Amino acid sequence: MNKKLCSIYQTAALVFASLFFAGGINQAYAASTAAELNLEANESLKALYRSNPTALELSKKARSILVFPKIVKAGLVFGGSYGEGVLLKSGQMNEYFNSVSASWGWQAGAQSYGYVIFLMSDRVEQSIREAKGWEVGVGPTVVVMNEGAAKNFSTSSLKDDAYAFIFDQQGLMVSISVEGTKISRIKR
Repeated sequence: MNKKLCSIYQTAALVFASLFFAGGINQAYAASTAAELNLEANESLKALYRSNPTALELSKKARSILVFPKIVKAGLVFGGSYGEGVLLKSGQMNEYFNSVSASWGWQAGAQSYGYVIFLMSDRVEQSIREAKGWEVGVGPTVVVMNEGAAKNFSTSSLKDDAYAFIFDQQGLMVSISVEGTKISRIKR
């Protein structure tokens, strides 16, 4: 790659990172109120359950459910993602979290998606509440369920701390991962 093109990429990445971390992008994609976030989370769960019966079965055994209805991810060499979600416990939505990640490397594009994490024990739920930020992939084991894994999954043999389902992917980025994502409690 020539120096001029590399310089353009670096400038674009710096602009993106500045907007993202200064709050411009994350505020643009955050729900305005707790009521709106609750509604979005509820609609996302209903859609996930309709399209994936395994998620519905898993929800019946989960201690609590973290729902992030919309995550926006963008990058050009440097990238990041942001979204807000809600913790559902015994049918109640009253704790709120954000999901943030940053990355660098050969990447370009933008994408939105949602994800749900089924927390299978009180210990895992408590560790998320008490942590200053929980990094997915560090600490409790999170199994990301793709369509193939979901078809061969049985709730009678649950052994992991948490199970995640990614849904409603739209955009131009080729792959998606929640690995390395930091989840932190926020006030609403």
